[in-house]
Amino acid sequence: MSPENSDPLILVVEDEPKLAQLMIDYLQASNYRTHHIADGNAVLSYVQHTPPDLMLLDLMLPGRDGLTLCREIRRFSELPIIMVTARTEEIDRLLGLEIGADDYICKPFSPREVVARVKTILRRVKRSPEEAQQESPLHIDESRFQASWREQQLELTPAEFRLLKTLALEPGKVFSREQLLNHLYDDYRVVTDRTIDSHIKNLRRKLESLDAEQPFIRAVYGMGYRWEADVCRLL
Repeated sequence: MSPENSDPLILVVEDEPKLAQLMIDYLQASNYRTHHIADGNAVLSYVQHTPPDLMLLDLMLPGRDGLTLCREIRRFSELPIIMVTARTEEIDRLLGLEIGADDYICKPFSPREVVARVKTILRRVKRSPEEAQQESPLHIDESRFQASWREQQLELTPAEFRLLKTLALEPGKVFSREQLLNHLYDDYRVVTDRTIDSHIKNLRRKLESLDAEQPFIRAVYGMGYRWEADVCRLL
């Protein structure tokens, strides 16, 4: 990681020169240092010798592809990785593979969105799990099947409780509908993806009734859902 008091270092792994430069320009304007690599074969050595604070990793690269790189990096590092792909349908496959990426962005995208995602992930990893849990306004008590937001009790169905727990324990991670369904039911009942949408709608309504200003759950187009608020405190 970057030395203390220095700007975070972002590794941009992208073989399209114009797109890479666009991301670099926006990141540098937001006080991030950057390093650009266009060939997948050069990534592992750089990460091992000059560990960045976060990596933007394109899926399709000359040399090693992004999928292979992400898996190989996860063998020795918890480096935050945002995967970048040109195809929305690829996201569902990547989510199913659970390769260990922290977030996904689909081209074309706004460079401002990239910077916002980078800021969110760096802010999250900067805090220790203990600090995050102590600060969190969301408390989940598994033994009592209860949850509260800012000490206000949430009245949840069993499905809503499991859904909240799954999302909130991994803030920022995108869960596909299929993944969420697998966490909700253990009796192999036949349900549709839209069941998740209904549960999400009800869970959002209950959360927002306690705090209308806080964004809780974000729908990621073509992918699924992710938790936007702070990590939870598990009791």
